[in-house]
Amino acid sequence: MRKWRIVGVSFEHMHMGDLLREAHEHPNAEIVGVCDENEARMGDAIGNFSIARERVFSDLAQCVREARPDLAILCPATARHAEVVEQVSALGVDILLEKPFAASLADADRILSAVKKSGVRLAVNWPLRWYPPHVTTKRLIDERVIGDVIEIHFYDGNRGPLYHRADKVVVSDEDVRREKPGSWWYRRAAGGGSLLDYLGYGATLGTWFMNGEAPIEVTAVVDQPEGLEVDEHSIAVCRYAHGLSKLETRWGTFTDPWTMQPQPKCGFVVVGSEGTISSYDYEAHVGVQTRAEPVIHAIPVDELKAPFRKPVEYVLHCKERGLPFDGPLDPALCRTAQRIVDTAALSAKERRTLALLP
Repeated sequence: MRKWRIVGVSFEHMHMGDLLREAHEHPNAEIVGVCDENEARMGDAIGNFSIARERVFSDLAQCVREARPDLAILCPATARHAEVVEQVSALGVDILLEKPFAASLADADRILSAVKKSGVRLAVNWPLRWYPPHVTTKRLIDERVIGDVIEIHFYDGNRGPLYHRADKVVVSDEDVRREKPGSWWYRRAAGGGSLLDYLGYGATLGTWFMNGEAPIEVTAVVDQPEGLEVDEHSIAVCRYAHGLSKLETRWGTFTDPWTMQPQPKCGFVVVGSEGTISSYDYEAHVGVQTRAEPVIHAIPVDELKAPFRKPVEYVLHCKERGLPFDGPLDPALCRTAQRIVDTAALSAKERRTLALLP
């Protein structure tokens, strides 16, 4: 494999640190630049990955011109996804965009139009895509272990987006209270709120589990926390031709699932015509029941192997071989999920059931 040149653009989402760490540790990749108008946001990455001063930029065009990247990792605030993708794609650089796909369906279509016009390739990273339980669940579904998928039950979230930094570094309660009033995560105009942060996970992986099928209509409700302009808890019910599915998001779980699974557990329960699968984040087994073996039994999760373990190595593998980005990384599948997210947000606002947006 050739040596791939990677830049990190826009550090508003803390997952940039995780993605750059993967690029830093990849034997055939190098970080050739980082770019953000606010240099302070890049400070941890500059130190963690020993990024030279001449590779630190505040101007995107200069960054691309001097760094000559093969791939740009983008982590802007959700409301800026379309804007930043348009800027980077116009410069002719392939993109790995950190979740969620967009703040709205209109923004999603701006993104798709920009990459089509420029001819660059776009992958959307959903970290849950790389969790062994969910990868195992998709394999079992494809092997028809539980027949046709008829229900998706999703519950996921964490204590809140300010309680951790890149690499899951824990933040104190005092620091969270100090940062919360000024954080984009809690501003409606910036695309904040648990619904926009986490519903895309359930909608995207749920659509993956259902092989691309979309619901007919969506009913959603969100909480109204005192003093906040965004939600911290949402529940969306999706009606499909074959039944109902439930997608629930939560900022404020009792514990962070990567430290200790809260109750309810974070993850999925998939119901099929011939069985069920429980697929919880970070767990070493999935629970399966079938008509032949109705008692729930534990199946060890698959061991993920290169180049299918992490987003950067997967995207570089696809670029090297000219392969399409599939599953949750495929922008077309992500658009179906965005339709669910937008319909849910509008349903919650109007307090009524809505037909799935086109």
